[in-house]
Amino acid sequence: MADDAPQASRAAAEPGLIAVIADEDTVTGFLLAGVGNVDARRKPNFLIVDSKTSVQTIEATFKEFTHREDVSILLISQYIADMIRTVVNDWTKPIPAILEIPSKEHPYDMSQDSILMRVSHLIGADGSVAAI
Repeated sequence: MADDAPQASRAAAEPGLIAVIADEDTVTGFLLAGVGNVDARRKPNFLIVDSKTSVQTIEATFKEFTHREDVSILLISQYIADMIRTVVNDWTKPIPAILEIPSKEHPYDMSQDSILMRVSHLIGADGSVAAI
């Protein structure tokens, strides 16, 4: 828990970036909405995934974004998250928050969303919240 304290104070002190790992159409939409950023090291806060993008590249970018100090939210298309599901499921820190989103070609599947699965385990069938 002590390891999360610097992240929590950083999030409260300054707003962070939204990073995106998705297909070209999805990333373009977020860039047009003003999400895009390139830092001083010329590192963008987005990855466009196509048929030529390797799983290793996706995994490395996910790890890079989750360890960047300036990223508060990571949006990842659900079908891409499925390609690196073990890495996504292993991320348990609150910042950056990992949100799985649908894409034009791949509809959202609630049963595959790691965040939703964690919440479902904490909330019982009767709506009561389990002890953490």
